[in-house]
Amino acid sequence: MRIALLGPPGSGKGTQAQRICEAFDLVHLASGDILRAEKASGSPLGNQIRDFIDNGLLVPDDLMVELMRQKILDLKKGFVLDGFPRTLPQAQTLNRMLFEADRPLMLVLNFVVNPKALSRRFEGRRVCPVCLSVYHIDSLPPQNPGICDLDGAKLIIREDDRPEVVQKRIATYQETMAPLIAYYAQLGNFKTVDTSSSIDDVTHAVLEKIRRHFEDE
Repeated sequence: MRIALLGPPGSGKGTQAQRICEAFDLVHLASGDILRAEKASGSPLGNQIRDFIDNGLLVPDDLMVELMRQKILDLKKGFVLDGFPRTLPQAQTLNRMLFEADRPLMLVLNFVVNPKALSRRFEGRRVCPVCLSVYHIDSLPPQNPGICDLDGAKLIIREDDRPEVVQKRIATYQETMAPLIAYYAQLGNFKTVDTSSSIDDVTHAVLEKIRRHFEDE
């Protein structure tokens, strides 16, 4: 399986991507985590993308594609793309690259979410700076408040989860996604999922939609 997830920040792409990968033995390629790791590495590419990430702006297409290209082509099995592509040029470049490798996307899931639910998700999200595990103070709390279950590190609020940055991220997403959604819709293998409900309910809906899609092929 080769799947891409589209959706605004906070729509549940990361959580659902992990569950999809567990259910179908796929690799999770989260562009946000990959970008933050590159930024933290201090590499020349990481230094280039630092200002974009810290200000809630999209990383330029050429930098984003270069970062993701090798991650995808190095894989030996199926994958779930989370947060990439985010622009029409990225999608077109990805499409060409995957067809040349004889590994085209097989399904694109578009996540939509109620705006009020979206705001609440950002307010409660916490992240482990060590292992990058994501928690939520309401829907997915750690066993000990403020502490990562896996390594005991103190949880943080990511810079790009702060309210002023979030609003920029959502506005930028809305401006750029209409042509991207239209592009994938006309290519086929495109489905929409409402992710406003609980994590478990969304997982059930997403996995059922994936199973039905591949059973029908």
